[in-house]
Amino acid sequence: MSIADGYFKAEVNTILEHGFNDKDYEVRPKWPDGTPAHTIKTYCAARRYDLSHGFPILTLRTQAFKGAVRELLWMWQKKSNVVNELGKSASIWRAWEGEDGTIGKTYGYQLGKVSDYGYGTFDQVDNLIYLLKNKPMDRRMITTMWCPQDLHEMNLPPCVYETIWDVTDGKLNCTVIQRSGDLLAAAASGGWDTIQYAVLVHMLAQVCGYQVGELVHIVNNLHIYDRHVDLVKEVVENPEYPAPKLWLNPDVKDFYEFTEDDFKLIDYQSTKLETKFEVAE
Repeated sequence: MSIADGYFKAEVNTILEHGFNDKDYEVRPKWPDGTPAHTIKTYCAARRYDLSHGFPILTLRTQAFKGAVRELLWMWQKKSNVVNELGKSASIWRAWEGEDGTIGKTYGYQLGKVSDYGYGTFDQVDNLIYLLKNKPMDRRMITTMWCPQDLHEMNLPPCVYETIWDVTDGKLNCTVIQRSGDLLAAAASGGWDTIQYAVLVHMLAQVCGYQVGELVHIVNNLHIYDRHVDLVKEVVENPEYPAPKLWLNPDVKDFYEFTEDDFKLIDYQSTKLETKFEVAE
């Protein structure tokens, strides 16, 4: 089975059996009908994936791999916050789109900020690539989208907000830190967020001359919404399949030349979730 499926089952059990229910507290999220969207949560879920042993994607429930890749490229390549630039995936972000057509000073906007690092002037992505290529033992290979002075201009403060990178024995490793995650919608082990950062490790490893190593994904507040409990229980009962392999176009050597067509999953088997579900905002 995929290691992502094992983490998913364990986390669902932990949340439903031992999680904290916030039903007695005032909460920010609302359902589309305006009622409070309460959750059952667990504190600090941590997953560790060896990317050389298969791609960490959920097989218990089919994941929209191409959509996840499209959004990753929007944030990390285009460094964009313009919703229409997402193309087919734009609808995901319409709820947070402002009158100017952006989601505010968040996600790609923060990655595209330029700073003077002393050894050069770069945005965050180009600085990371520079360090990986030129200073692989640097212990400051960090990107962050959490910018306190811009929070009031973010239509949605970033959920996945920080990466910390490491090179050990020719392998590229990454720790991803996520402040909050909806288990059914995006933050499941092997879900949307895991897919994106596993792909990112493969991309940077290829263009910077490394093998893929480990991805460590930490979700500080991992939760199941009250209206999602029955669906999560349904997913847990689905069959499990082996982890697929990720194919990257080996001819791409420039981070900014990757396109959606340069990524494919080989032998991905999964079960489609037929039931539509609401997303809290």
